[in-house]
Amino acid sequence: MTPPKDIVGTLARSVSNSLNSSPSLAFHSPPSSFRNAPPGSFTDGRTGSYAGSSPAASKQLKPFNTKDIKVLLLENVNQTGVEILKKQGYQVETFKGSLPEDQLIEKIRDVQVIGIRSKTKLTERVLKEAQNLIVIGCFCIGTNQVDLQYAAQQGIAVFNSPFSNSRSVAELVIGEIIALARQLTDRSMELHQGVWNKVSKGCWEIRGKTLGIVGYGHIGSQLSVLAESMGMSVIYYDVVAMMGLGIARQVANLDELLDQADFVSLHVPEKPETKNLIGKKELEKMKDGSYLINNARGQVVDLAALVEAMRSGKIAGAAIDVYPNEPAGNGDYFNNELNTWTKDLQSLKNIILTPHIGGSTEEAQSAIGIEVSQSLVRYVNEGATVGAVNMPEVNARSLALDENFVRVVYIHRNVPGVLRQVNTLTHQHNIESQNVTSKGEVAYLLTDISDVKEEEIKDLFQSLEDLPSRIRTRVLY
Repeated sequence: MTPPKDIVGTLARSVSNSLNSSPSLAFHSPPSSFRNAPPGSFTDGRTGSYAGSSPAASKQLKPFNTKDIKVLLLENVNQTGVEILKKQGYQVETFKGSLPEDQLIEKIRDVQVIGIRSKTKLTERVLKEAQNLIVIGCFCIGTNQVDLQYAAQQGIAVFNSPFSNSRSVAELVIGEIIALARQLTDRSMELHQGVWNKVSKGCWEIRGKTLGIVGYGHIGSQLSVLAESMGMSVIYYDVVAMMGLGIARQVANLDELLDQADFVSLHVPEKPETKNLIGKKELEKMKDGSYLINNARGQVVDLAALVEAMRSGKIAGAAIDVYPNEPAGNGDYFNNELNTWTKDLQSLKNIILTPHIGGSTEEAQSAIGIEVSQSLVRYVNEGATVGAVNMPEVNARSLALDENFVRVVYIHRNVPGVLRQVNTLTHQHNIESQNVTSKGEVAYLLTDISDVKEEEIKDLFQSLEDLPSRIRTRVLY
């Protein structure tokens, strides 16, 4: 096949001229027993997944002019993800940490793809400067660090990894439950200081104890199975009715869970309704001598109230991995300037404080790197939005070996008459396939048209750009 030629010229910044068939995806989905939670539940990520391996007979087109695809990766994205992007021929620049906002704005102006983790904040102010940006990859579970609505309004897709680190978080919770029950961190700290303090008072086996899980999504359900295997009874609360795994039992409300659980573990997203989900009132409803574990989001627990509950002896121990305000990088930054109650928290006995490491294992970070990078490649090269958190989900079909067509991606405002207008512009060509779907105010149209001459692509692109409904136009070939 004759290699394609770049005929777009000055439109190179606006037109993504690349197309290949999908790489084999390995999304590290949980086994079928860990089913996806219904929409609206306290799930740990989006529902659904896609593992779209290309058929063996599919056309394999190497992305064309990928020197124009610039990728900025921040916060030490795992090398597995970096290599996937580099193998596509993209220009990849990496940083170990996040960037100050002004420096981030300078860098983001010239890239089509950005990859971040939890520290980088992609606010409306930052995204306004990202005129060339087409896609964001969040190499983590959460996406609250991105202004998702504004990104969608600019035609910028956002992908994340909703369950690749679920096992790592669930295992950490099991370790914390045992460590709290046995006061391990206190005994270890004492011995580091030369103090031998062999005691059994207030130390317990976890067998026969009740674990209450708040949010029964990807992490909560895996934790449920692990806890039962250790001999614990499991109850859970979620905002929708869900089938429990094993003999886990759903309770009607949060108060019922707090009243029964010896250990309470939180696994909910950051939303207005989950802010201070556990505050002074809820801590008072917990069992005397119970334990609280938060590996969810920093705003979910009122930590000042937790300090008082532990000082009074109401709560026997706690493990906290997330905080309302967290340092942007490693160093001695965890102090009262960051959060006013930090020293009080540090002074408590039997409290495990960790620096947001729930998903920080080699296995989890490698899986996240693969999943998110493959999603980015499929979006850049094919226009597929399956797995996007802020865009309508449209899958891109694979190419047959003898197919020769142009793929039009038209992101537009969700208003009547757009499909007719687009088809009027493409009526001289045969439409091989067409998919359109909407999500709120944004609609996503993917059309494959055949028999398009190279000299016609520029005019087609410009005519789509001129439509009043246009948010973003991409032409892939």
